[in-house]
Amino acid sequence: MHLPDLGTQEEFSLDTTFPYVKPRDYFRSTINVVKRKGLTFSKGFEATVHGNIPINSGTSSSSALIVSWANFLDKLSDNPLNFSKKELGEIANAAEVLEFGEPGGMMDNYSTAIGNVIYLESTPVIKVEVLTPKLGTFVLGDSLEPKDTLGIIARCRYGMEDVIKIVTDYDPSFSIFTTPIEKLVDYKSVLSNDQLGLLNANIEDRDILVEGKALLIDSAENHASQHFDKHFGSLLYKHYQNLRDHKRTSTPKIERMMNAALNAGALGGKINGSGGGGCMFAYAPTHAEEVAEAIEREGGKSYIITVDEGTRIEG
Repeated sequence: MHLPDLGTQEEFSLDTTFPYVKPRDYFRSTINVVKRKGLTFSKGFEATVHGNIPINSGTSSSSALIVSWANFLDKLSDNPLNFSKKELGEIANAAEVLEFGEPGGMMDNYSTAIGNVIYLESTPVIKVEVLTPKLGTFVLGDSLEPKDTLGIIARCRYGMEDVIKIVTDYDPSFSIFTTPIEKLVDYKSVLSNDQLGLLNANIEDRDILVEGKALLIDSAENHASQHFDKHFGSLLYKHYQNLRDHKRTSTPKIERMMNAALNAGALGGKINGSGGGGCMFAYAPTHAEEVAEAIEREGGKSYIITVDEGTRIEG
């Protein structure tokens, strides 16, 4: 495997892909997962991997690599199983997260494999819906700051699990899925202000998700309007405020990039990935070039992007 973007290469036998020889040994882990699915390989191959996705920046570069690799392995195997896009998302999640006991979720894997816009539920069973809204242009801004993935996850995931346990012990009827936000004042006596803020942010994000999904479905059925664009942008920014103020995933530089994007004509945006650095994106159905330039003036690297299909074979 030639990896010119990283200035390195990897070489291994398809017969000896376990045990893993380094952290996040994704090439080998993906082979092991697809072998368990039934793929066999009687011959090897030499391949070159190129990418233009910012690495370690919250833009799913590892998921894109693994999904593409899994699709490639299926096609080059002795007995291609022609995995569906959803199956490729499952394989990528197993290879990236489950094989290494990582705390990450499955959204990146399914998003990359399936494409368009997805709605994902993980309980009580995994459920993926493909949405096809009429969305305009986005601008991705890379802060060029390293992410603090583990620190952010410790607060946002494990900290939230602690809050849910405290609240559920106090009120067994509490549900993160259904309890209305107005009821949270009842838990002031058992939570610190910081814990209450984190809980409030998660419940509000749940409600933003429900409202956003309905908006995106309506956009797919009716032509997107200026009203839609403003509403969608405002929901993104509300979510960003929760991430910034309560989950503390933003940074001063990303805040400057966001403000610059909004002042240049973006209708909203948010930090993405685990946060603490990495990337943000702005929704800019108009003025995308100006938004990109504004982000760069604040020291970020910008990319003008649009929603696209998932993994595919070209050529």
